[in-house]
Amino acid sequence: MELLKYLKTLIYILIPILILNIMVSLFYYFNIINHGVINYIKLFIVAISMFIGGIYIGSKASKKGWLEGIKVGLEVIFLLFIISYLAFDQGMNLKTIIYYFILLASSMLGSMMGINKRKAN
Repeated sequence: MELLKYLKTLIYILIPILILNIMVSLFYYFNIINHGVINYIKLFIVAISMFIGGIYIGSKASKKGWLEGIKVGLEVIFLLFIISYLAFDQGMNLKTIIYYFILLASSMLGSMMGINKRKAN
């Protein structure tokens, strides 16, 4: 049951990322979105998806919502790191570390809000 909770959260995070990134890529292809803005939009999409996934996992947690957010955040970051390393042969630099830290903070904040939302009901 515990694994199913994390798998469902991973689906709640990855499906919106894929769909919204495809839409943004199409907008970029048809010159609706400027080149300078696209990286910020993609960061915003991933951070919001991690936040929503964090809210979901936090609402399912009984205590320590921040820890659940870190677990989910590290799971997704590990998956993104493996994909980027295998597909693009991209190494670690300061920009990637900051990017992953933003994603981890977004997931952790979302899970803390999710556990507070559950306790309020």
